[in-house]
Amino acid sequence: MTSGANRLGIEMLTLLGMPPVEHVRLAAELGCVAISSGLTGLPLTMFGVTDFAPYPMWSLRDDPALRREMIAAMRDTGVHIGLGEGFRARSDSDVRNSAGDLDLMAELGAVRINAICVEDDLAMAKEQLAILSEMTIERGMAFTIEFTPPTGIASFETALEVCRHIGQGKARVLVDAMHFFRTGGTIEKLKAVDPDWIGYAQMCDARLAPWDEGYFGEAMFARSVPGAGDLPLREWVAALPPDCEIGLEVPRLDDLRSGMSPRDHAARVVKAARELGA
Repeated sequence: MTSGANRLGIEMLTLLGMPPVEHVRLAAELGCVAISSGLTGLPLTMFGVTDFAPYPMWSLRDDPALRREMIAAMRDTGVHIGLGEGFRARSDSDVRNSAGDLDLMAELGAVRINAICVEDDLAMAKEQLAILSEMTIERGMAFTIEFTPPTGIASFETALEVCRHIGQGKARVLVDAMHFFRTGGTIEKLKAVDPDWIGYAQMCDARLAPWDEGYFGEAMFARSVPGAGDLPLREWVAALPPDCEIGLEVPRLDDLRSGMSPRDHAARVVKAARELGA
């Protein structure tokens, strides 16, 4: 991919778990080249949302026909899975148990797999994510690590530390704009890093303030459309490696709950991102 190429994707969270074939076709309609996807829908009840369920539940893990339909839709549209989601390091399970899910992501043609650490145990994270990286690479996919407060990997610097422990070319950092700037990231810090350590980016807007107790809810359901917040997104886009895919992660639960269609929401997000150079 060269500078100026189309590198935009629409993340699963932006659409709050739209069924995958519909998601692929919407991304293509809006001129994007990628989506992020997990293997199942996003049950909002998990996060305390009981008054809004926009889609029927689905499972790429349990429904081979849905996998075939999604693969056909991606082949027909040219859209790919830029980011396979749903992988994590935690002390009560072993990432080796993710082998089957990694096989499915490879079957679906995912370009890369992303992982997080949900606990404040950096030694465990390094060990487990190194194993997951090897498993991912064995299946022909790239591997990224996402940092997010207040988890064990809570900053850009800590994510870089874990990636360097795993090894160059084996793990890269996923730079989410909200997490980056709200945990002390700056354009200068981003520019100072070897571009090879940056594997993927997620774009949204937000308040420019330290993370607080309400951070998780804001990140999950109330991010701002690019250009509507405080983040220096134009400079951030320019500082990213030119071949770095950018997934638009802009969940707006209240807007969708009040009647805005997912298509209209995604269209405004894509338009806003392109106006900022993405």
